[in-house]
Amino acid sequence: MKIILKNGQRIVQGNELEKIDIAIENGKITQIGKNISGDQEIDLKGKLVTPGLVDVHVHFREPGFTDKETIRTGTQAAARGGYTTVCAMPNTNPIPDTKEKMAAVRSLIDRDACINVEPYAPITYGLTSEELVRMNEVEAFAYTNDGVGVQDAGTMFLAMVQAAKYNRPIVAHTEDNSLLFDGVMHEGFKSKELGLPGIMGIVESSQIARDIHLAKETGVHYHVCHVSAKDSVAAIRSGKMQGVNVTAEVSPHHLLLNEGHIPSDDANYKMNPPLRSEEDQRALLEGFLDGTIDIIATDHAPHTEDEKSGGFMNAPFGIVGLETAFALLYTQFVKPGVFSLEFLIDRMSKIPARLFQLRQAELRVGSVADLAVFDLDTPYTIAKEDYRSKSSNTPFNGKTVYGMCALTLYNGAIVWNNEKDEVEK
Repeated sequence: MKIILKNGQRIVQGNELEKIDIAIENGKITQIGKNISGDQEIDLKGKLVTPGLVDVHVHFREPGFTDKETIRTGTQAAARGGYTTVCAMPNTNPIPDTKEKMAAVRSLIDRDACINVEPYAPITYGLTSEELVRMNEVEAFAYTNDGVGVQDAGTMFLAMVQAAKYNRPIVAHTEDNSLLFDGVMHEGFKSKELGLPGIMGIVESSQIARDIHLAKETGVHYHVCHVSAKDSVAAIRSGKMQGVNVTAEVSPHHLLLNEGHIPSDDANYKMNPPLRSEEDQRALLEGFLDGTIDIIATDHAPHTEDEKSGGFMNAPFGIVGLETAFALLYTQFVKPGVFSLEFLIDRMSKIPARLFQLRQAELRVGSVADLAVFDLDTPYTIAKEDYRSKSSNTPFNGKTVYGMCALTLYNGAIVWNNEKDEVEK
């Protein structure tokens, strides 16, 4: 069957748009032009068509924590946000640190995912040990102990040596546990105001500085998760200037918010790393604009409403983000002209796919038809009852945005249709 996306628009350059029709057959783009006809025609009414988004940092909680999220609900949430490829973190139960456990995770993905999911393997057995996973046995596109930092420098060095041998990235949650002091939010004026223990920026930046030296020695691709602090940006910038193969991501919430936006002891503002100072926030934006920070990654971290109701001291870290990431960033930064639409899409699709050698769609004939369609003109107020995720823990509920995803296609099939308000598989 020949599917035609009629009356769409694609980015030509910057924020310039061009009207197009797109023909799709057998999961691939077969024609791009105007006045194309086919068996099934979908009128996009001038909406933006882009390659499907790519997120290298999500938590789907399965196996082990299915009250928070599952592979089925997590990929449905991703499809609603315009994502067609996501990378799932290994802090599940059990942790996929053997060939058999990884095979079980892949089986769940094959059964329940409506988009492409690439699972990470851990760097060490059990995430917190110093015994390295055998990368020749537990195969994955990349390795990470996300949720905890690799505390021992020798362990990280040996992990990088092994990863470089197999040409695989090391992806680091950077956190020096000896500097945490039971902190639950950024060490700043808001932690003092609320009387809560703080987390210093050096908790993050000190491990990044250590790891950049190790990456320089080993030649590994070293990727930094969810950068939040100004000194971290400086360390990554310095590493790149030295020729180290270091890349980095920033999460939407760290670009959009700082500690001053936290209204009270509300755990929907509790994430790790925490919302930091306004100065840190400015440094993140500067680093994103100048290329020090390469990509956007949501760190989608679902938790139950009960878990998030206990305030900062008792609630887990993390917020959801897949369903609203593009719209929030488009509204806050593209509409006011801080950066272009092309700049944002590249860092949410093309660049993450290229950095990690992931499945990549392009708006060209012959490309796989992994596509997202965004409504740039219609306002939408984020509502927790609309989520396809099992969880709704985020400080952005109630915010009005532009750019929500109207349609998502994976391998040429519709997996999200906003008009029908449903995920299809």
